Amino acid sequence: MLRRQAARESSARTYARALPIVPVRARGLTIEGADGRRYLDCLSGAGALALGHNHPVVLEAVRAVLDSGAPLHALDLATPVKDAFVTELFHTLPPGLADHARVQFCGPAGTDAVEAALELVRTATGRTGILSFTGAYHGMTAAAQDASGHATDVHVTRLPYPYDYRCPFGTGGETGAELAARWTEYLLDDPRSGVPTPAAMILEPVQGEGGVIPAPDPWLRRMRQITADRSIPLIADEIQTGVGRTGAFWAVEHSGITPDVMVLSKAIGGSLPLAVVVYRDDLDAWEPGAHAGTFRGNQLAMAAGTATLAYVRRHRLADHAAALGTRMLTQLRTLADRFPCVGDVRGRGLMIGLEVVDPEREAAETVHRPALPRAPRPAAPGLAAAIRRECLKRGLIVELGGRHASVVRLLPPLTITDEQASAVLDRLADAVEAVAREAADRLGRPNP
Repeated sequence: MLRRQAARESSARTYARALPIVPVRARGLTIEGADGRRYLDCLSGAGALALGHNHPVVLEAVRAVLDSGAPLHALDLATPVKDAFVTELFHTLPPGLADHARVQFCGPAGTDAVEAALELVRTATGRTGILSFTGAYHGMTAAAQDASGHATDVHVTRLPYPYDYRCPFGTGGETGAELAARWTEYLLDDPRSGVPTPAAMILEPVQGEGGVIPAPDPWLRRMRQITADRSIPLIADEIQTGVGRTGAFWAVEHSGITPDVMVLSKAIGGSLPLAVVVYRDDLDAWEPGAHAGTFRGNQLAMAAGTATLAYVRRHRLADHAAALGTRMLTQLRTLADRFPCVGDVRGRGLMIGLEVVDPEREAAETVHRPALPRAPRPAAPGLAAAIRRECLKRGLIVELGGRHASVVRLLPPLTITDEQASAVLDRLADAVEAVAREAADRLGRPNP
């Protein structure tokens, strides 16, 4: 099957290159391959599987729709399944948004929600410019790529995102976040900056593909104030951070802000394709059919999503993610003390990253960095890839992210137990040690 896949499928395939396995069964955290091997899955469908694989409440919800005779495809018509989903979704939203919100169903991928949100704010404001951030990832369609950090043909204004370990101002901590905020204000208020008042600002409360970089809460509050004072809609991209992932139901809740627009996908479909935009009702400037899609009424995904949202809420899985994530981060930071190739460990809730660096190259020159114990060394994507391979050998699935694909990422399901978390940490630590030992052997140095 792997050979046929390589021969038949596009060169655009990604996960299949790094994870040469053929999943045949899955439950919770565990995947079983066609060869009989079992793996602990800390990729979780790139964050789409809040409850892990094939959770009973999701399967029951899907079977109920299939057995009911309800239409599986209903365009944007009202159905009992959709009504239940919207009701549960609004029950979870930040109160300041839920009280005055509209929800729009768009194409089934997160990037479709981003496209719809950007088109919405441009229609509502009559403006065209977008403020985005370095390191951002908002999807692979045209406007979503423009707003992402890897864009090459830029149609947006790029702002600095607070990144303690590699602060663009060389300071880190509160000072770095303050300088980033000041730069934003300067660009917007300087009549000669070349940046006219934009249609919106879009940001991720935690940059995922950008390297698992949590935005400081005071900085997020500052962005909310800057945009509100200038009547600029604020779009929060909660596609990966939502549904309890970061230790709050929505990541913006950590800072207490209420965005004007939220783009949601991944976990809200309960493992099936679903994406929506939620926004303030006064932005609802659409004409009928202005942004539509044939598959914006995925009934099975709505049923699975309703079950997932309700389960996460009722079982307080966000609290579980916060507590367990804190313990995992504490243990993982010991790796940074033991192995020079682990430059930084960071995250929020069960969204965790280890930045892998080259221990043999000198750290970059910095200014004053009171927030960090040591200056950052250059990224080491080769070592990060080696750690991922060693993890797979030990039955652990992880993925890479970050500016140079040098951040090992953990996105376990919110249902992960303490015992399972210990197994994940043991396998990861063993993989890091193996790579560090091999690197030391190559250089003829004492093993760490």
